[in-house]
Amino acid sequence: MISIKNTSTNPYFNLALEEYALKHLNIDENIIILWQNEPTVVIGRNQNTIEEIDAKYIKDNNIHVVRRLSGGGAVYHDLGNLNFTFIEKKGPDSVSNFKKFTQPVINALGRLGISAVFSGRNDITIDEKKFSGNAQYYFKDKLLHHGTILFNSNLNVVQNALNVKIDKIQSKGIKSVRSRVTNIYPYLEEKISTEEFKDILLSFLFEQENQNKNEYILSHTDISKINEMMEERYLTWDWNYGESPDFDMQKCKRYEGGNLDIRLDVHKGMISDCKIFGDFFGRNEISELENLLKKSKYEEENVRNLLKTIDLDMYLANISEDDLIDCMFY
Repeated sequence: MISIKNTSTNPYFNLALEEYALKHLNIDENIIILWQNEPTVVIGRNQNTIEEIDAKYIKDNNIHVVRRLSGGGAVYHDLGNLNFTFIEKKGPDSVSNFKKFTQPVINALGRLGISAVFSGRNDITIDEKKFSGNAQYYFKDKLLHHGTILFNSNLNVVQNALNVKIDKIQSKGIKSVRSRVTNIYPYLEEKISTEEFKDILLSFLFEQENQNKNEYILSHTDISKINEMMEERYLTWDWNYGESPDFDMQKCKRYEGGNLDIRLDVHKGMISDCKIFGDFFGRNEISELENLLKKSKYEEENVRNLLKTIDLDMYLANISEDDLIDCMFY
């Protein structure tokens, strides 16, 4: 086994690193990566991003949003959370065997006096509270297994960032199942930092393999290729939002100019149909505004740019651009 040293807290780089290590790094040994992200919501591969996040809270608190390659549900990362990634040759004892990869974490916590158990399909819990979710992704003859460890995260942010506030949404995406969560820090007999826990966990993983620590340092070429992958996939709206499954949504809010009831059909991140109802006043036919929004990205900046090309008051008297944006996205 070999560990890849990664001090980056950039979620877009870190997910690109995982993909690069899986698909392009020519290492015959099993790989372990321990890593952390700045405040981030990581969306499962088959999920509808809009359905999983509180968009206003995300924006107001400068939280990153990025989609990963693996399935499963949305999770929140911050610097109080530690992520682990295993990459190895795919074998009959590893495919969909989540317990195989979570057991070393459970054993390491046991050394620290914490009694954790594997629970359900892919979780690790303490006192029936979840602190680790896990997911897998397969590429050719290799398997990537990764998971989270809530060590000392801000649990209020975990709940708020993933608290969706859309009136009605129907999606073909895989919805997250919310569980009671906890940090492992309160259960520690001897308090340690996240960095100390990271070192202890890595040492234990090598000890279980009866190996000395073996570390791979990313080269300048590696980093350049990872940055390229980050730019081409993980930093793009098309990947993080446009890859969402098709969905229909309805939002209703009341503003000074009247009630707005907006209904959207979204296909591959693009608005394919739009209907706007309400008791508002306007001089022009609302169908003109609806047609303008059709074929637009379901993305705030793009819609704002479209609205700047018209006199919105002609369609929605006393309802501002910010009001319409608020109803559509927040």
